[in-house]
Amino acid sequence: MESDTRPNDGEPLEGDSENASQTDSGNATTQDCSISNGDDADEQQEMVDLKIIWNKNKYDLKIGIDNTGAKLKEKIHSLTGLPPSMQKVMYKGLLPEDKTLREIKVTNGAKIMVVGSTINDVLAVNTPKEVIQQEVKAEENKKEPLCRQKQHRKVLDKGKPEDIMPAIKGTKERLPTVPLSGMFNKSGGKVRLTFKLEQDQLWIGTKERTEKVPMGSIKNVVSEPIEGHEDYHMMAFQLGPTEASQYWVYWVPAQFVDAIKDTVLGKWQYF
Repeated sequence: MESDTRPNDGEPLEGDSENASQTDSGNATTQDCSISNGDDADEQQEMVDLKIIWNKNKYDLKIGIDNTGAKLKEKIHSLTGLPPSMQKVMYKGLLPEDKTLREIKVTNGAKIMVVGSTINDVLAVNTPKEVIQQEVKAEENKKEPLCRQKQHRKVLDKGKPEDIMPAIKGTKERLPTVPLSGMFNKSGGKVRLTFKLEQDQLWIGTKERTEKVPMGSIKNVVSEPIEGHEDYHMMAFQLGPTEASQYWVYWVPAQFVDAIKDTVLGKWQYF
């Protein structure tokens, strides 16, 4: 009798090995895509691995180093769902959108802090903040220059502090990595400002104590150049709903004024 020659159930049919290899290869490709968060264009350039930290969550992100800060915000949006206009992205200060990560000197493994709220949260708090700003601005326009008012003259007449940080008129710089120090507060005592970006807090330090103020609680920031010393400003942080809650700081170097406002208030408030 002729016996049928059939493969054992455990033996692969002809071509199965090739198919299995292709299947394994396809699975590997799919897995690689699932863990890659870069664009095809990014693969053609030098990449950096970043650690994105937002709302106590951490995300791993790989991105081309020649991408701009605006592009980084888009990537963060895809990771967190937080719209770019709602993001305050911190890396050695507020990250500029128009510069590349290479220009900002972002390094491999860098930690990028992101501060921001969802659109619903922003709408809930943004409208009253805008109303307060308009009221404060209108009130300021009715008054004489701040530096001529009696309450401020008693501090300014003490003269420029000897240990104040150098100032540069007509320039804009990012916040330094060290606290801004040597300035006066309204009582004429020495005060320093420390920007704790990872905690989204402004630390206002005096000889007696340090107040840790959440940046989100600061309603407004106003400033004015000091007459005769326009390379320095007087600045107020509005900690409550009225002018009575303003905390005044004198002899703030002019080059840091815009960076302070952007860091504390965030550009997203205007959207």
